[in-house]
Amino acid sequence: MSTNEDKYDLKERTYFFAKNVRIFIKKIPRTIANIEDGKQLIRSSGSVGANYIEANNHLSQKDCLLRIKICRKESEESIYWLRLIYLNNSVELEEERKILIQEATELMKIMSSIMRKLAAK
Repeated sequence: MSTNEDKYDLKERTYFFAKNVRIFIKKIPRTIANIEDGKQLIRSSGSVGANYIEANNHLSQKDCLLRIKICRKESEESIYWLRLIYLNNSVELEEERKILIQEATELMKIMSSIMRKLAAK
């Protein structure tokens, strides 16, 4: 997981979210559904950070707002894919999933806050 300093650095925080998702995916049972859902989860979790980087390098205020909206959407989508993954009643994996869902939820709320501030400008 990320350090306390990284908690407020969204570039690092989104990176660690995507990285921790990839570590989690390696541990889940290999079922056809998990493989497909895992691919989607990897895409959406990585997209949060990639779009945040794009937002920081925005061409216009409108472009920045669009990228932040995508970050929010991809965070929410990550929660959906996390919920779908089958864990074969593993308490350890369930705890990891809970932590990842919590982080995705927090990222979603942060992006919503940024969206409100950008829209008010």
